Amino acid sequence: MKHEINIADLQDIGRAAEEFLSQIGDHRILAFFAPMGAGKTTFTSALCHCLGVRDDAVSSPTFAIVNEYRTGSGEPMYHFDFYRITKTEEALDIGFFDYIDSGCLCIMEWPENIEDILPEETLRIHIRVNPDQSRTVSWED
Repeated sequence: MKHEINIADLQDIGRAAEEFLSQIGDHRILAFFAPMGAGKTTFTSALCHCLGVRDDAVSSPTFAIVNEYRTGSGEPMYHFDFYRITKTEEALDIGFFDYIDSGCLCIMEWPENIEDILPEETLRIHIRVNPDQSRTVSWED
């Protein structure tokens, strides 16, 4: 089934994040495909906010590759940014499968850089920038 959520502007992102979380079911591995500047980190921050992660804890893990956050209920979640990854081995070196196999929520930016090791159950989400600068978040399950 195809899903789409439109985000009119930044003021609408909280509503969109809540709607997204209510629609993804039990998916724990989320991969966001989108061009630079489309809002992957911004949408991830909104998801974290909805999950009760402290706002000051969320940042892009561009240099660290992975950040660990705690949800409001104390559960760990992981936020990956594979922008700087040039070889699959680099993702394996940080213990990628340990994170993915943990059962915790894993959110990935730039997953196309490690596409060959993404698990089958990965939910592939696309963010499209529309001509009016709104965003459309879409996925199929």
